[in-house]
Amino acid sequence: MSEIPKIRRGTADEANYVRNKLIEFNSNQVPNGIYEELNLCVKDEEDRIIAGLNSAICWNWMEVDILWVEDEHRRSGHGKRLLEEAERIARTKHCTFIKLNTFSFQAPEFYKKYGYKEMAVIENAPLGSKHYYFIKELIDHQV
Repeated sequence: MSEIPKIRRGTADEANYVRNKLIEFNSNQVPNGIYEELNLCVKDEEDRIIAGLNSAICWNWMEVDILWVEDEHRRSGHGKRLLEEAERIARTKHCTFIKLNTFSFQAPEFYKKYGYKEMAVIENAPLGSKHYYFIKELIDHQV
């Protein structure tokens, strides 16, 4: 009888391996499988990153994982610029929508201001807060 393999905590490289294997599997299941990471950043005069957006284009949508602006640079338009650039790129890649998530202590009103619609909310995630899921249709590219 063979021994049952142990579950271990993976490294960052191992996590990337697993992610890439799932991307490979998914690409074989759906025609025109596209997966492309898209990461943008804003740097100051000293070449320090002061804002950034991490996302991926998956088939016909863009999924924004992270949008961050350094505290002292908030309300300076960097978040808006990053979101607009991501949307511009999504349109050129023929995405039909963008989806993202945020918390009540982050920026749900910011996303609403730029046309994102609330899809779902999980209460008490984390405890005492809400976890929002948003979508923005890119209508002129819908099939």
